[in-house]
Amino acid sequence: MASEWDRILAGGMLGQSDEVAQDRIRGQALLRQLNSIPAGDEAQRQALCRELFGHCPDSCWISTPFTCEFGRNIHIGEKTFFNFNVTILDVNEVHIGSHVLLAPNVQIYTATHSLDYRSRRRWESFGKPVHIGDDCWIGGGVIICPGVSIGPRSVIGAGAVVTRDIPADSLAVGNPARVIRQLTAQDPRDERLFQVE
Repeated sequence: MASEWDRILAGGMLGQSDEVAQDRIRGQALLRQLNSIPAGDEAQRQALCRELFGHCPDSCWISTPFTCEFGRNIHIGEKTFFNFNVTILDVNEVHIGSHVLLAPNVQIYTATHSLDYRSRRRWESFGKPVHIGDDCWIGGGVIICPGVSIGPRSVIGAGAVVTRDIPADSLAVGNPARVIRQLTAQDPRDERLFQVE
């Protein structure tokens, strides 16, 4: 029999079932603990990340403060780095690849609402998954909207609002974000791309 989360992750309405309510309470309690750990206590930080997230290898670093809703729907690859003040609303799944750099104040949203005000009056919401491929660099203050996929090795310039999928090996900037060129192995290693890390 399908669980409440199976229904939600398949695109169903976010309900207020006991399962969802308890997962939110659990996630917020673990998040509070994570945000209170001293930076030097790596073992405790890693243990809490393993408990909070759906998947988070010990090779990752999650700078605090960090904010999420549930934690359980966030899946992170190897050697990925979150800088300060990253926010992830994980009503649906967020898959972040390996060797990804998230700069300060990156916001990743899976939660969305109806355009019909009557639905919003009832606080109805649902989620669309977000995928970020391996080796991406997401610049400071970037907002990634529900349902977006960013291909491997892409760079998103600081302050961009990503409303549509970004292909692999792309440099995208602006609001809404648009691809301004493809990245190649010949790009200079020290090129400045208007990023904040």
